[in-house]
Amino acid sequence: MPRHLIRKITPSPEQIRSHWYLRPFGTRIADPALWSLQRRGVTAAFGAGLAICFVPLPVHLVLAAIVAIMARINAPVLVASVMLVNPLTFVPVYYTAYRVGAALLGHVPQPFRFEMSWSWLQYGLGPVWKPFLVGCLVCSLIAGVLGWALLELFWRYHVRRRYRTRAWGARR
Repeated sequence: MPRHLIRKITPSPEQIRSHWYLRPFGTRIADPALWSLQRRGVTAAFGAGLAICFVPLPVHLVLAAIVAIMARINAPVLVASVMLVNPLTFVPVYYTAYRVGAALLGHVPQPFRFEMSWSWLQYGLGPVWKPFLVGCLVCSLIAGVLGWALLELFWRYHVRRRYRTRAWGARR
């Protein structure tokens, strides 16, 4: 992992405390666990970020900050993984969640057109809200656990490979 590069661009705890907009978090925002690049904190943050991506409300960053502080996991990785769902990707992500929920509940997927209006939220969302929320929950759990497990396996493989390469070079 390119730790030296990440450490250069990551702010120090003193810099973090000096920002006026981070003062409501107090000393918790400067907790070293939130900025540590250890495997457990990074992989857990990646899995949690992928799980938060499927929350169907526009509160991803606030929720990511709260989860990072409460669980004491890597905040930058958590925020970066939450950014995977953005204005370009939210339609396919949430449509996939709807299809998964419809398949699990045995509903026939119904075509619908999204409109940014109060009327659509009242009447257009009615027949699809149950499969949508079930799909979001299931996709959130699967993406979180799968993302955590795959990054954990990749990280361990990478460390073992580097260790073996270093041990092999020392024998010569």
